Amino acid sequence: MKLLEGKTAIVTGASRGIGKGIAQEFAKQGANVAFTYSSSEWPAKELEKELVAFGVKAKAYKSDAASFSAAQELADEVTKEFGAIDILVNNAGITKDNLLMRISEEDFDKVIEVNLKSVFNMTKAVQRTMLKQRKGSIINMSSVVGVKGNAGQTNYAASKAGIIGFSKSVALELGSRNIRSNVVAPGFIETEMTGALDEKVVQGWRDAIPLKRGGNPEDIANACVFLGSDMSAYITGQVLQVDGGMLT
Repeated sequence: MKLLEGKTAIVTGASRGIGKGIAQEFAKQGANVAFTYSSSEWPAKELEKELVAFGVKAKAYKSDAASFSAAQELADEVTKEFGAIDILVNNAGITKDNLLMRISEEDFDKVIEVNLKSVFNMTKAVQRTMLKQRKGSIINMSSVVGVKGNAGQTNYAASKAGIIGFSKSVALELGSRNIRSNVVAPGFIETEMTGALDEKVVQGWRDAIPLKRGGNPEDIANACVFLGSDMSAYITGQVLQVDGGMLT
């Protein structure tokens, strides 16, 4: 029995990296997957084909999660096309790193808008469907940086810490309707983006982690499968750190 058999999931920002890993793992576990991308159309279409090959329904949507109206539109389209929304994974995110003294107002606002406001937009958009169903699992992607902070990332850390407070509040509001809201906080995850970094620097980061390796998208995806499945039916309002022991 596949853990997500017959469930429908929305995954935002899934054309590459962690989001792509989540979409793939969800499809392998039997979920129908609607996923969004902002600009990478070709990789999104390729991923759509790959997911369909697992024998599930899958569709890529070009959508800006930072736009309130676009999020509403997306939820309506997915409900119409798939008939349900059982799982929402808010994964879309960006970084615009700089020290506080150098960071521009525009770079602060943009990161808050894409990383944090998008979570509000999408959660509000799927809420109506989940309330009607009287069930749902909302999984929001934070970061170890949202738990402990990081120099040069005031905007990113604020957005990711905000996601934790938002998710815990949603858990309290919607728990009586059997809608769960949890957070995954990844540590150092190796993706295409980290592949461009200096190998010595990356090795230094690996050495500082108790499990002595960086994580991969599948590590995060497995945590999301658990939180999206009925195995976690009595878990809500929690932050699951998937970081190899980094914050231990």
